[in-house]
Amino acid sequence: MSQTITIQSPTRVDLAGGTLDCWPLYLFLDNPLTVNVAIDIFTTASLTPRSDAQVRLLTRDLGKDKTYPSLQKALEDTEPAFDLVRAHLEYWKSEIGGKGFELETASDSPVGGGLGGSSSLCISLLKAFQKWLGRTMKETDVVRLASHLEARILLKPTGTQDYFPPLEGGLCYITYGAEGPACERAPISKEIFEDRFVLVYTGRSHHSGINNWQVIKDWLDGDERTRQAMRDLAVISKDLGGALKAKQVDALPKLFEREYEARTRLSEGFSSPEIRRLHELAKEFGAQAKICGAGGGGCVLIWSHDRRASEVRVACEKAGFKVLSAKPWSPANG
Repeated sequence: MSQTITIQSPTRVDLAGGTLDCWPLYLFLDNPLTVNVAIDIFTTASLTPRSDAQVRLLTRDLGKDKTYPSLQKALEDTEPAFDLVRAHLEYWKSEIGGKGFELETASDSPVGGGLGGSSSLCISLLKAFQKWLGRTMKETDVVRLASHLEARILLKPTGTQDYFPPLEGGLCYITYGAEGPACERAPISKEIFEDRFVLVYTGRSHHSGINNWQVIKDWLDGDERTRQAMRDLAVISKDLGGALKAKQVDALPKLFEREYEARTRLSEGFSSPEIRRLHELAKEFGAQAKICGAGGGGCVLIWSHDRRASEVRVACEKAGFKVLSAKPWSPANG
């Protein structure tokens, strides 16, 4: 066998602006902003070329390991564990031709964690196949392709903000206009994030495609409550982006509270009993809860303005929640 190509990509926590990245919603708002920070919870794609035509697919998370006599046979399979991988294989099949390979995938993110795990894995897969097949793609093309491949699986529109942090890490300010998204990256500031960032898994999986699709439908159907909540989220996201750029840390707690209120007003599906409990628990420590992704479960960021992160972690664990070992990540700070 040839040398293995291994790609690792970070996942993310969306700090503000989630759902604003869904087409066509951002076209109806004033060039909205989403703010993401990459975190050190990774997805991995390892690709090893073979000397024959066999294709082996292995997913560590779901414990599935299958070998096929050819790429075509792999594409004809219906194993759900390989749905995402098959979407990528279908796209690359003309360039793969009759070449065999082994592809192993893994994710450190909880399933349905709201951390953009599937989007990160999409980027890991695209990077691995580009490297193997000698293809170079622009960032905007990679993001568009990844979102289209995921939409084929979900059978619903997807946003695109989740694909930017896995590409290069860091703090991502993504502006959406008529020409699509444009990403501005910034390094991770310890002054802002250190001892304030606590990531908690609720224990309940979520489905971002379903929640976001409901919002899109409600907007297009003219639901004024949905439209006003989205307008409010767009204002909050720009305010939070400006505060982060200016390092106005004291402005963040109120902004996170405003974001939580607007997002739960947007749809009951964004909250859950676990999320509400974490919101109340955070307030006991003067902290703020931020729903990750489309909510309904998954993870919650607890922002401890007074740097009481260690106390918050202990309290969450005592309440039966799983606290993830995660911090903001960029290539520079490892």
